[in-house]
Order: sequence, then C-alpha cells, then structure tokens
Amino acid sequence: MRNFLDNASKLYYEGSPILTDGEFDLLAAKHNYNNVGYTVTDAIEHAFQMYSLQKYFSLADAPSLEGYVCTPKLDGAAVSILFLDGTFQLALTRGDGIQGRDISDKLRHLVPSSISTKGLVQITGEVVSPKSIPNARNYAAGALNLKDLQEFKSRDVTFVAYDMVGHNLNTFEEVMTQLSQDGFNVVTKFDASNYPTDGKVFRINCYDTFTKMGFTAHHPRAAFALKEQAAGIVTTLLDVVWQVGKSGVVSPVAILEPVTIGEAVVGRATLHNIQYIRELDLEIGCQVEVIRSGEIIPRVVRRVNT
Repeated sequence: MRNFLDNASKLYYEGSPILTDGEFDLLAAKHNYNNVGYTVTDAIEHAFQMYSLQKYFSLADAPSLEGYVCTPKLDGAAVSILFLDGTFQLALTRGDGIQGRDISDKLRHLVPSSISTKGLVQITGEVVSPKSIPNARNYAAGALNLKDLQEFKSRDVTFVAYDMVGHNLNTFEEVMTQLSQDGFNVVTKFDASNYPTDGKVFRINCYDTFTKMGFTAHHPRAAFALKEQAAGIVTTLLDVVWQVGKSGVVSPVAILEPVTIGEAVVGRATLHNIQYIRELDLEIGCQVEVIRSGEIIPRVVRRVNT
C-alpha cells in the first residue's frame, strides 16, 4: 500500500491525481502513511517554502487557537506566484513545497500583472474549477499540465489567493483586503458554494503571533485543516471483473453485495489496478469498506477483518 500511496502522492503533486483528498486521507489514516510532497525533476525553488497543513477530523483533537480566522479549504491545485516590486515574475506548482514546476505562462492569464505591495513577495493560493465539472479538482490540476496555451485559456479555472509572504502587514485579514483591492480573488471573500471544498482552514489572524509559533518540518503551528472524512459502508466482495476504459486501459472492478451509500445503491466499485488489490489483500468473499468518492464514484478503500 505504501508504494500505491507514494505513486498517488506523486501524481497529485504533478497535477494528475488518481484519488480525491477524502480517499487519500482515508487510505493514509488506515495505513499510517504520512509522506508529503514529491521530488520535482524540472524544478525551481519557491522563494518561501509552501507548507502543508496539519489535518484533523474533529475540533476536539485540534489545537486551541486564540484569535483565529476560519476560511473554506478549496479543493484544487496549490500554486505560488512571485512578485518583485509589484511586478509578476514567476508562478510555480506546489511540488514538494520546496520547489515546483514553472507555470508562469498559464498563471499570467489568471491573476493581475501587478500589485501595490513592493519588495519580494510570494502569493499562494488554489487554482480551482466549478464543482459542476466532473472531477473538478483533476480538471483544474490537469489544466496546469497542458502544453497548449490556447487550450488552457479555454478551461474554466480560477485562482483564489489564501496567503502572501514577505509583506509588512499586521494581520491575515489585512493581507486579504489588500490582495482583493489589487484585483485578486481571495479566500475570505470568495463565494466557494459552487466550488469543491474538503473542509475548513483555521489560522491565527496576527502575523507576528503566527511567526512566533513557528513551524515543524512540514506544518505551521498556527494553522490547521479541519477535514471532512468520507464515511464508509462495509459489504461483501462477490467478484472482480475487468473492464476497458475509454482510454483503452484495462482496470479491475469490484462486484459487491449491494449497499446503500447516501441516496444511491452501490453494487460495483473501482479497484484501480492489480497492485491495489494485492496491497489491500482482497479475496472473493471478504468484507470491504466502500466510500462514494465526491458523492459519485464508489471505491473500495480497505479489507475489513471480522
């Protein structure tokens, strides 16, 4: 399973995810997997490290933060944009948080070319697509991999800023107000109701306090994500069949004892590939946990030993 999750993590940060955040979080929790990021081969360093957020599934388990701001956790592709003395210089994918891939040619068409803040600053945010688009996160992330710029321009993608580093403002809310005045969509004012989200972000409003609390190797101590974890249903694996997808790839499908998940009756679920089946140790007749990814696609996430 570690190899499968390593590959899923790599594909996510390359912009071609094979799992939703909910699926990845569920599998990572079940199998105690905590690797973050991947190594970019055509890499450029971020001016400031892009940290991930510590994830919690209950506020009771999360740290108590005084003077926090709560914003939606948008589900798209994280990027950084560098400005020098108010002028756009560079945009990078998140990559491993230390370095990413140059996507300046694309982001120039999504954000203002100049800002009012002087000096060297890095704006971070999410490229997102409306949730009315099937697999909206994959659609947004995949757009950043397109080689044809005209095709990218035709994509329904939006950049939403959620932080800026290198400024001298006092609070997160002041930064969001400034970026909004400069023409950016900002997470504090963005209407996320039509876009995919996978939880909420809690962070200290005061930047001085935020900085003093410091960072671990991967996470800021003054912010965390409260995630929405998909609930699974246990049923019986009756059979495995193989089907050919539109791309010509042959993949396994689980035939299940029908169960109701949400408002749908589920009798089939994806199993990804033979490696996934082996790593979950699946066999005909065993009990399995199934979720509906994005409330649409059923997936088997683990074997349940009874």
